[in-house]
Amino acid sequence: MLSVAALAAVASAFSGNVHDREFYEAKFVDFMKTHSIKATDGHHFIKMLQNFANNFDFIEKHNSEGHTFTLAINGYAHMSFEEWGQHMRFGLGMPVHEAAPLTHTFNATATPASVDWTTKGAVTPVKDQGQCGSCWSFSTTGSLEGAYFLKNGNLISFSEQNLVSCDTVDAGCNGGLMDNAFKWTKSNGGLCTEAAYPYTSGTTQVNGACNQGSCTKNTGVAPTSYTDVTKNSDDALKSALAQQPVSVAIQANQPAFQFYSSGVLTGSCGTRLDHGVLAVGYGTWTDGTPYYKVKNSWGPSWGMDGYILIEADVSQRGGQCGILSGPPSYPNL
Repeated sequence: MLSVAALAAVASAFSGNVHDREFYEAKFVDFMKTHSIKATDGHHFIKMLQNFANNFDFIEKHNSEGHTFTLAINGYAHMSFEEWGQHMRFGLGMPVHEAAPLTHTFNATATPASVDWTTKGAVTPVKDQGQCGSCWSFSTTGSLEGAYFLKNGNLISFSEQNLVSCDTVDAGCNGGLMDNAFKWTKSNGGLCTEAAYPYTSGTTQVNGACNQGSCTKNTGVAPTSYTDVTKNSDDALKSALAQQPVSVAIQANQPAFQFYSSGVLTGSCGTRLDHGVLAVGYGTWTDGTPYYKVKNSWGPSWGMDGYILIEADVSQRGGQCGILSGPPSYPNL
């Protein structure tokens, strides 16, 4: 039950929003039920409600402006942009990247007009990293799963927890690099499956003790090497994607990422890499905009069933959101 002072604060706070207080309250109560959000007290309720109202206005304004992509209310709508960034644990330190001995360059003869590995059986369902800076591990397993499928003909979901808890080169919930994880998986002689070593760090928010002795490693997923894709080249990335899914890094601590819903992400997007994801294809959207199809690790309720389309062939060095600059990379099995 809100106090008189709290109710007065609500009325005052919403004076700068587009709609009246009752409009936001009704939608926010439904939102709380849908996403199982609970307030700790009246002041917390007011704070979340104000965030929700501000986000609702931001989304409504964006969608009225005729952009190539749309935004929508999702499970992050009760958070301010700053709170969302803290929740997602962006900007965490990453180990130093060392160039791979192998480099993938453009191969025009083997690059079709479009590719989508999700339609070819090479991509597992979208996963959720939760409140752990372990995006690098999800990007790594995604690449390994695709490579394993292409070599063996069956799709297996491999364990991110195996990497988060046991990879001593990377930093678990405090960040990592996909290339480092490929090297560690090689030295480790493979990975356990997701079923045998399930992911827990998303809820515990800690790396957890290494427990891979309790499961049997699949030695067939240990890469013999990994390949870095030529940086800052759309041609090279598309050529690599024509071959297999590719690990990429992007800058995702952007307001558009918090509420992305559909279409091709265009416009202003930085190149300060803070998030590892999996590129699974490329093509041209219905409005003629070229894109890369990217599998995220924020669950299937975010974006286009867990995916985002990021503009390709932009003039910005490094590509949209830095997708070309990582460099992109993939494992060789």
